[in-house]
Amino acid sequence: METSAKAQPVLRLFNITKRFGSVTANDAVSFDLARGEVIALLGENGAGKTTLMNILFGQYTADEGSVTVFGQPLPPGNPRAALDAGVGMVHQHFTLAENLTVLENIVLGTQGLATPSLNTRAARARIGELSRRFHLSVDADARVSSLTVGERQRVEILKALYRDARILILDEPTAVLTPQETDALFATLREAIGLGLSIVFISHKLHEVMAISNRVLVLRHGRLIAERETQATSREELAALMVGGETSAPVFDARDPGPALLRLSDVSTPSEGSAPGLQSITLELRAGQITGLAGVSGNGQAALSNLLSGLISPTAGTLEIADIPVTAWSPSAAIAKGIARIPEDRHKTGTIADFDITGNAILETYITGFSRRGLMNWRSARRHADNLIATYDIRCPGPDARIRLLSGGNMQKLILGRVLETSPRIILANQPVRGLDVGAVNYVHGRLAEARENGAAILLISEDLDEIMKLSDVIHVISEGRLSPAFKRGTMQPEDLGVWMAGDGFAEAAHAS
Repeated sequence: METSAKAQPVLRLFNITKRFGSVTANDAVSFDLARGEVIALLGENGAGKTTLMNILFGQYTADEGSVTVFGQPLPPGNPRAALDAGVGMVHQHFTLAENLTVLENIVLGTQGLATPSLNTRAARARIGELSRRFHLSVDADARVSSLTVGERQRVEILKALYRDARILILDEPTAVLTPQETDALFATLREAIGLGLSIVFISHKLHEVMAISNRVLVLRHGRLIAERETQATSREELAALMVGGETSAPVFDARDPGPALLRLSDVSTPSEGSAPGLQSITLELRAGQITGLAGVSGNGQAALSNLLSGLISPTAGTLEIADIPVTAWSPSAAIAKGIARIPEDRHKTGTIADFDITGNAILETYITGFSRRGLMNWRSARRHADNLIATYDIRCPGPDARIRLLSGGNMQKLILGRVLETSPRIILANQPVRGLDVGAVNYVHGRLAEARENGAAILLISEDLDEIMKLSDVIHVISEGRLSPAFKRGTMQPEDLGVWMAGDGFAEAAHAS
């Protein structure tokens, strides 16, 4: 690999500054990227990483500074110019048209208006080749609206690769992959890097940063505060640089659980589009215990989450809460039974973007806690929001600020506070730290540990095996709607769980029986 000191960089950002009102998102940031180099960009949520990449990709215009790609100035605020210059970006939050198919989303914008028709056969063949090569399986004819979060992430990656990007910005690209798929993706990326592909890699998984990058840049409060050669640093140093000091993760010691607060017995649910339903699963959530659910996204997690949230009901089997069978089931019934949820997608189903923080803080409790005879007590609601802001360290202008202005980590803290302040008996934690920095991850995990100590039964759904193995007292794997046996803490390695996640463990178990 040529370094930027020996050759003209393929990318140069110089003195990039971006302000949003009184907030400075990027403050005079400069760096170079060499041909065949991987730079990891680290920082807390809200540190300015995504803003900086959106400026590079032309979605934002910098107030000061310039971007140069392959020696040529990049016109500001022009995504088409960025694409034509060979810059591809996989966004943290999806940029897909939900009413179009996967194939249509991937090829959208790749040909001029004068082209009479799309060669769908060639496009499908190329998408299939990229899918196999990068281990990103997805149905090219499925509508994006029917896809899970994980499947949409795969489409975003394929969309960038389809355009033959020479500079690729990857924002949390492995969030929904098994360890084996991550290894395969990294192997393919290394091949492409060897052929000259340059990558800006954004991830909060420090072991991935150490595995794939050549250099690490650390942003804090919009400023570039450190640069390290990857081989000369450590996870511990990078974590400390990100948060401005040492950070410690909560400890989850083994403990004896209490009684079962929720039980599913031979429960099945219908499939929804390409997402499978549950297939005769049996599951117990016990007081004072975290039950981890591992699996590749799109294998039944959504069905289980929707079931526990009251959005769907079993088509077969029984649901019991505190040993009492449940018949009438709905979201309001789930809330009344003490089930609280941290939803998978904090933007789509966890918050309402144009509501203020106060409105979002009371979304699931406004009827029982802040309304009387149909009239809202907004003074009480704002006091509640102020309490959440103070207790959960939500960094925001105040309770009247629109929640869409918050960083992902602060938005997640609000959802967490909204959940935990109700003292729930059962917590559905669905991807609770996806896309969060190490400080925010430790904070969320610490709060879940407190809830566990206070006797809550927690179902942790995550595609991050490190998180599953660190937090869970028992682990199940879900694949194509099937649920594995329960594995106790410390009895399985990531590779073992990966076998079940790929479906092979179910086949071996069926053969053995």
